[in-house]
Amino acid sequence: MKKYKTLFFDVDDTLLDFGAAEKLALQLLFEEQNIPLTSQMEEKYKSINQGLWRRFEEGELSRDAVVNTRFSVLFNHYEKEVDGTLLEKNYRSFLEQGHQLVNGASELITELNSQYDLYIVTNGVSRTQDKRLHASGLYPLFKGIFVSEDTGFQKPMKEFFDYVFARIPHFDVNQALIIGDSLSADIKGGELAGLDTCWFNPKMKPNYSDVSPTYQIHMLEELKRILGVRDRIGAF
Repeated sequence: MKKYKTLFFDVDDTLLDFGAAEKLALQLLFEEQNIPLTSQMEEKYKSINQGLWRRFEEGELSRDAVVNTRFSVLFNHYEKEVDGTLLEKNYRSFLEQGHQLVNGASELITELNSQYDLYIVTNGVSRTQDKRLHASGLYPLFKGIFVSEDTGFQKPMKEFFDYVFARIPHFDVNQALIIGDSLSADIKGGELAGLDTCWFNPKMKPNYSDVSPTYQIHMLEELKRILGVRDRIGAF
């Protein structure tokens, strides 16, 4: 069993339930605009948003281009003109309120905190991620929080991880593991940076990519078996 010292965790849909936060934020935003939010519009938004963030991960778009155009692109599809930047500002204020935890996240991080050096590595907006992590109670359990907006790079870019590694004293890539739900950002990024990787795949999605995670788990508590962490009663 390999011994790890440093653990990198993604945030959205790994520790915090982004789907729940996003759903509530969209509902509040559309209510504010006096526009009925249908399930079709919600799915259309998700499709547009995921496509834009994918282009961000690939280096084709800046973060600002993603967040300030996604709502204008959405409403253009329905032949309605809106101020995308203004809607983004309002949406962001609602999203910051969403700090629902993924099942088992608080217990796992609390237990690992005393045994490992824990760090957050996440794409997104720094203020939003910081507020959500503080509200969830997880923030003080990590030695460092690295958000793409602050680093100037994003997962899966190797430069993002180079930035992170350079700011961790006595860091050894051979004793580090990244845990995340995204094959294209977390697992691919980890591979490019020379890290062992753990794909958190609660919905048991098939892997059609060319990315091969070192480990795969379906529940966060399964990570303890990989790490060799015993619970309080002495069993894995």
